[in-house]
This record gives sequence, C-alpha cells and structure tokens, in this order.
Amino acid sequence: MAEGLLRHLGGERVEARSAGTEPRGVHPYAVRAMAEVGIEISHHASKSVEGFVGQRFDWVITVCDQAREACPVFPGARTLHWSIPDPTAAGGTEEEVLAAFRRVREELRRRIREFLDGSEAKE
Repeated sequence: MAEGLLRHLGGERVEARSAGTEPRGVHPYAVRAMAEVGIEISHHASKSVEGFVGQRFDWVITVCDQAREACPVFPGARTLHWSIPDPTAAGGTEEEVLAAFRRVREELRRRIREFLDGSEAKE
C-alpha cells in the first residue's frame, strides 16, 4: 500500500520501491482498500528487501517495527521509521479486517503527504 500511495501522491517526483523482510504476496484486502481510493495495486509484487542490498537509495522508510529491526543498512540513505500496525494481524469479521486495512491506508497517506511536503523528512 505504501508504494502505491507514494507513487500516486509523488508522481514524477519520486521513484518508489517497496520490499519486505518476509514477503508474503500482495494481500487481497490491501488491493480492495487501495481500489476504494482509485489506486490499482493488484499488479504489484511482494519482494524481499534482500533483493535491494547494494542499491543506492536517498531514503529508506520502514513501516513496521519488525522491519525496522531486520532491515539491512543502505549506506548513504536517510532513514525514517513509521510504527504502523500490521493490518494482516487484525481479526474479526471481513468488514473489521477491511476496516484495519483502511485505517493503515489513511495513516500511510497522511504520513506520505507529510514526507512529500518536507515536514517529516526534516526529522
């Protein structure tokens, strides 16, 4: 969801990549939550962060606490950490789980907007 939002909100200003420490595929509820706001991510692929080791990045943003601990170092990259709950851990009915994905989508959208306008990038 973060990559889709960053690409959508950042447009030509950014080149976004996303990866996980334990990639599991793009969750169907993530696809649904993003489609609700007009962002198509069904074609995205779940990738391992290990595939990016050795590449140069301006920024590395981790979005969950586990990723922060397990993420390799990318020399020269500025870093940010956003402690965002994993929506796949939400239990309950289908609607309750989808609501967790919507909450994460909105939190990511807020933080990405702040990052793009420079207020969070100054940390």
